[in-house]
Amino acid sequence: MLVILPPSETKSDGGALGPLDLDALSFPQLTTVRDKLVSALIALAADPDASRAALGLGKGADPEIARNAALRTSPTRPALERYTGVLYDALDAAAFTKAQREKAYARLAIGSALFGTVRAGDPIPAYRLSGGSKLPGLPTLSALWKPALAQTLRAETEGQLVVDLRSGSYQQLGRIPGAVTATVLTERPDGKRTVVSHFNKHHKGLLARALVVTRAEPGDIRDVARVAEKAGLRAEIASSTELLVIT
Repeated sequence: MLVILPPSETKSDGGALGPLDLDALSFPQLTTVRDKLVSALIALAADPDASRAALGLGKGADPEIARNAALRTSPTRPALERYTGVLYDALDAAAFTKAQREKAYARLAIGSALFGTVRAGDPIPAYRLSGGSKLPGLPTLSALWKPALAQTLRAETEGQLVVDLRSGSYQQLGRIPGAVTATVLTERPDGKRTVVSHFNKHHKGLLARALVVTRAEPGDIRDVARVAEKAGLRAEIASSTELLVIT
């Protein structure tokens, strides 16, 4: 089973590992596009105004631009520790036992506008690049990633269950036919159900945690629903590939 998480805009600083080594990352088929984007971000960082415009940043974003300028020289840390925010708070990787962390490294991957997809244990630096960004002189991220990423993910996950928790913009970078997706809905007292961003991220983090710590080896959406329910989540199967999580 592979669970693919969305990235987050917020990321932790620093790291105890050496500088970025693209050849050390999982999914080596993506190295060419990764290298092109890293070089483009470093070059863009030399022009703060252009960086703000391309990356959708405000005037107080100099630290974010500085991160991009140092992409090839700054320290790295496992991707599981790099991303922060609501989903990753709920995942609570810091509380994993040693065995659970090893399972997380085997079962979790993270979508990325810069790296395409990385496994949870891959060492990456802090950076700023969103799925909807458009870098000067390059095609859209979707156009850059689709050919390589879709083919790579299909090949790497053939024959295994994939739970794709990425948001729509990141799924568009490389779709996985047949992957199980999760839709988080908040149910109002009148029975109406709506999407609320905070609860969406939080409950996807809880679902990902449940899929890491379970001793089960889920093979289909019914197994995923059972794992979710055992973890205290309210789950409904909407179709053969869509799981509803009701809050």
